[in-house]
Amino acid sequence: MNAPVSTAPIRVALADDQAVVRMGLRALIEREPDLEFAGEAADGAGALRLLGEARPDVLLLDVRMPGMDGIETLRAIAADPGLAATRVVVVTTFEVDNYVFAALQAGASGFVLKDSAPEELTRAIRVVASGEALLSPSVTRKVIGLFGRHDAAPVEGIDTLTPREREMVAWVATGRSNDEIAAELVISPETVRTHVSRAMVKLRARDRAQLVVFAVRSGLASP
Repeated sequence: MNAPVSTAPIRVALADDQAVVRMGLRALIEREPDLEFAGEAADGAGALRLLGEARPDVLLLDVRMPGMDGIETLRAIAADPGLAATRVVVVTTFEVDNYVFAALQAGASGFVLKDSAPEELTRAIRVVASGEALLSPSVTRKVIGLFGRHDAAPVEGIDTLTPREREMVAWVATGRSNDEIAAELVISPETVRTHVSRAMVKLRARDRAQLVVFAVRSGLASP
């Protein structure tokens, strides 16, 4: 009989200036058998020190913090090759505002609201830890509505996409998953995955969240 395959827990760190929020998130993480609490920080500078020491898989990051805020922290993380393996989920009290698009540009892999149901928060952690991006349709619609009509500019590599790949990037910008896009277009999820992956390679996108940024910046119309 083969021995069962052990799966390492997802190591999660927190950065939020409100102690009560950190306490609640820590309790949520510690009750999940596949998650492991990796430490907490009260500001951006502390978050960077924590990441350097603990090397968590996922960081739950508040955008609005005193001193070094979440956007500056995201940029510092993106600029440090040693932190490339850590995925960042922005935890915010606002579904969308001026910080959201800036956070996407700076490298956030997803967003969740602080008042989300516990299962939504833990799902967000698992989704980004698996290498996917977490952008709800409501968030992406509002991001495109707020920023998609302004300052559209060519994105390097966008002209190398095939018409089908451009279509897939536009669909990704709706916040839908591969399975949901496949259902809409009546094609297989694997076909969607292939076109999305090729678009990511051509655009040098880190993840699906960055594809949304490119879609907005280049003015790709939503399907």
